[in-house]
Amino acid sequence: MTMKTALETMSMDSIMRRWPETIPLILRHHMLCVGCPLAPFQTVAEACRDHGVDEARFVEDIRSVIGTKDSPG
Repeated sequence: MTMKTALETMSMDSIMRRWPETIPLILRHHMLCVGCPLAPFQTVAEACRDHGVDEARFVEDIRSVIGTKDSPG
């Protein structure tokens, strides 16, 4: 079992609110998190699992959008 980073344990809603520039990326991954009632409760790991998205790749893509200076963990 690997240790999750802060980003991976944040809710999808928190990510989209903190970094709205991630929304197009989330949509490109065909994730339905934008406007989803589960987004405030669903972590990145859970959303990736539920949408069949490779979590490591998704986290890497998110980090490239938000940069490292404002990235948690």
